[in-house]
Amino acid sequence: MTDTAVRIDGNTLRLPGGAAVRFVRTLRLPETGTHALPPGLGEFPVRRVADYPATAPAEWRARGGVMLPVYLREAMWLSFAGTAEPAALQVGVGKVCAVSGEPWSDRLSRDPQNYLVLPRQPWLDGINSGKGTVRQFVAVPLGLGATVEGQVTGEEVWGGVQLRSFALRDEPLAAWRHAERLRQERLRRKRTRGAGATGGPGPAGGYGAALPMMSAAPAAPAPGAAPSPRMGLGVGGTMHQEVYEDDRPLRDWSDTPAGRVFVHLVTPPEWRRITGEAPPPSPVDRAAYTRAGLPWYDYYDEDARDLAPADTLEAVKPVGDWLGEDLEPWQQPSPEQVIPLKDPPGKPVEDGDW
Repeated sequence: MTDTAVRIDGNTLRLPGGAAVRFVRTLRLPETGTHALPPGLGEFPVRRVADYPATAPAEWRARGGVMLPVYLREAMWLSFAGTAEPAALQVGVGKVCAVSGEPWSDRLSRDPQNYLVLPRQPWLDGINSGKGTVRQFVAVPLGLGATVEGQVTGEEVWGGVQLRSFALRDEPLAAWRHAERLRQERLRRKRTRGAGATGGPGPAGGYGAALPMMSAAPAAPAPGAAPSPRMGLGVGGTMHQEVYEDDRPLRDWSDTPAGRVFVHLVTPPEWRRITGEAPPPSPVDRAAYTRAGLPWYDYYDEDARDLAPADTLEAVKPVGDWLGEDLEPWQQPSPEQVIPLKDPPGKPVEDGDW
């Protein structure tokens, strides 16, 4: 029998079909200009909602899934390191597709494409809103209209992040495994011939995954209102990042999802109340990070094609239009700081009604 359970491995969500997803803390970009990829500053802790039946909201328990703590105006990106075999992954922000801008669907589509192809897509920092660019995921409370969900649908009902994975059908998967064995054998022979050579790849597990946290200034609150404990994702600044077009025929993928999970975003005070755990420290001061000479990143894959931006996502406005001017200082990284990259399971996560 096929295992359809999503599991937590450390802070990694492992979805059936092979997809691995981590939520990574990062520097929030200015809302003007186009920037390099910001660094990873550690993983968000992830916990199963079902493990807190006495303290998690009833609505969350009904939806199942997992939760993580996020500060107002904190930025995040999704890392797919650890995805071993090809998987198609749908990413929803308040049940709006972050790739196509279309409503959440339980079927894969190519016109427009409503999924990412893993492991070709190593990470996703934001919505597919420009040619060769994305707008950064930034956390905001529901009720202000600032989320992607609120701007695209006119309502803020769901919040959070939704993930759904699809596996390859048996025949394409067998062909991929055969080609991968041949590729790995060629690499082993090449490494044997080149033993003693210096150099190597960039940081494992995505760009900047091992970078330490620094002292931080708290994120600016929304003027005149206490943040809602229910959070969603709006958008911040623009960065260079491509969302890759699938080069397989759609028929290679299964018609039915292998697994899905609802990711609830919660304010740090609510996280402490529900879990009894201290939330992570407040976000890092980005100017201090840049002044320290620490790296930013630029990723390019010459064999991949970028998807066209989604019209509905191009029109999404940054959270600063709702929360006021971003007063956190900004210092542009020097060219030398921008680093080019490339050319045991736990209990099942309970799913619910959503």
